[in-house]
Amino acid sequence: EAPLLEFAIVQFVFGRLTDAEWLSRVIKKAGIAVLPKAFIPLVPPVMIRPEAFRAMGKLDPGQEEDRYYLPKDDLYLIGSAEHTTGAMHMDEVFDGEKLPHRHIAFSTAFRREAGSYGKDTRGILRVHQFDKLEMFSLAHPDESQNEHDFFLAIQEAMMQELGLAYRVMLIATGDMAWTDAKQYDIETWLPGQNNGKGEYRETHSTSNSTDFQARRLHVRFRDEEGVLHLLHTVNGTAFAIGRILIALLEQYQREDGSVEIPSVLLPHMFGIKEIKR
Repeated sequence: EAPLLEFAIVQFVFGRLTDAEWLSRVIKKAGIAVLPKAFIPLVPPVMIRPEAFRAMGKLDPGQEEDRYYLPKDDLYLIGSAEHTTGAMHMDEVFDGEKLPHRHIAFSTAFRREAGSYGKDTRGILRVHQFDKLEMFSLAHPDESQNEHDFFLAIQEAMMQELGLAYRVMLIATGDMAWTDAKQYDIETWLPGQNNGKGEYRETHSTSNSTDFQARRLHVRFRDEEGVLHLLHTVNGTAFAIGRILIALLEQYQREDGSVEIPSVLLPHMFGIKEIKR
């Protein structure tokens, strides 16, 4: 049932983020001034050239140890769909009136997790290969903060539809990735953590990188007077599959050991309503 549950989550996310009416409801509830423009679904490459990876701010000194490198091909395996989603727009010029340009991308991600040896070595919480749904937006500089708040509102709306307990964290400057100007994390309640006592663990992140990545990617937009400007980039986890599977299996587990399937995922579960013990 776990593979079916994974792809039920994928279909749920694609269905919500391509639905302008659903996005409009999220915007209205959050009180954010952004357009309810649908996300473009994408399955990006999982291999990336060094110059593109570096442009995304993910291959600078000190970061190489976390990356999987294929020396024969001079390619790296991505750590998130964001990396190739942003890079595919290198050197592109957008029409300012058509912004924001949003993607919802699904891919496998690869991370060595250097420096984390001995931590979370059991189970699927911290692994070298995992599947992930990632939101990415190329936004007007004046709108990137609203776009960032919109991404957080989407994350919360989907968590609430799944009925999962969570909390939102505003990340301190010293704990953010160096590419980012502002970052929120969502931490989800995982009952099996902390020796069965339960603990909140990070499952989502959303960041506004302002013009950091756009400057390196040379991605710009043309305003109504024909002048070129750098865009801002915003990214956010829709769901990291392994970690959200843990939350679903643990928060929806019954006393007899069976697991209830959340109602919003049932249309994608081929008639399966529970995972039996």
